[in-house]
Amino acid sequence: MISYCTYIKIPESPFKITYKDSILFIGSCFAGNIGDKMSEYRFNVEVNPFGVLYNPLSVSSACRSMLHPEPFVADDLFFYKGAYHSFAHHGRFSDVSAGACIAGINESLNRAAAYLRTASYLAVTFGTAYVYRLGRSGAIVANCHKLPESEFVRERLTVSDITDEWSALLKELWRVNPSLKVIFTVSPVRHWKDGAHLNQVSKSTLLLAEQALTEQYPGQVIYFPAFELMMDELRDYRFYAEDMIHPSPLAIHYIWERFSETCMDRETLSFLKEVEAINKSLNHRKLTSDDEAHKQFLRQTLFKIRQLREKNPYICISKEEKEIEERLGNY
Repeated sequence: MISYCTYIKIPESPFKITYKDSILFIGSCFAGNIGDKMSEYRFNVEVNPFGVLYNPLSVSSACRSMLHPEPFVADDLFFYKGAYHSFAHHGRFSDVSAGACIAGINESLNRAAAYLRTASYLAVTFGTAYVYRLGRSGAIVANCHKLPESEFVRERLTVSDITDEWSALLKELWRVNPSLKVIFTVSPVRHWKDGAHLNQVSKSTLLLAEQALTEQYPGQVIYFPAFELMMDELRDYRFYAEDMIHPSPLAIHYIWERFSETCMDRETLSFLKEVEAINKSLNHRKLTSDDEAHKQFLRQTLFKIRQLREKNPYICISKEEKEIEERLGNY
């Protein structure tokens, strides 16, 4: 626990995540940060299947694509500065080959579409209320891919723009997956290009929209205060990366710990400690040429993994178990 700070008391979550659950994280880079933490601790997760998405309408569009998966085709791409891109996707899908770009997009779409239909949770992070519309079509883009600003019209969504779209989307999600629970967050990463004041206006719009949705659907939707934790508990610049905008690894880990305490039950929290110990063993590098000692270390790690899987078969660590078995078989 960090001392000498404004401590935020987070309300008890009405539902608790366990290792039996599957969680789809979508939205800004903060969704990726917490989703990656969940993956690190061996939960069943799917993280940003369209890449990082910042505004609520692009996140909604991605969710609708997963509900009604239609393959993307070459006509959905555009060529710019030596690569093919999709306005619906982050640049991590861009490629010098149109075929490779489409293949990566559709593989991720098909996997996420199947995942969403049975997921236990949808964790959504909004980054900004500003959207960019492509001037020639008026379509909102998820990513501008560094095209000239003259290609776009920039506007700020209203609270009702967001709540109307997401209220309709949530109802559609629940028709397909009635047991789905939704966790909303607002990214603490400031969009500094908007300026200090307009960034706050943007974040306030997102906060008001998410509050309205949690009040509209109590018991099905909750809000987790990642934004407030960063702004109030972690105000010191020690908790920021070198750009003084993004959270540092220490800050991400702290917010992850508060998320775990709020959204997980006691049994799951106890498993986190065991998984962390195994992760340290898995990350251990062989420092000597003593093969026998290393084999014994691998056997001990394998024993711990099997013990853990016996206690909780839902922990996603079977891949690592097989890798150790193969390494021992190669000696």
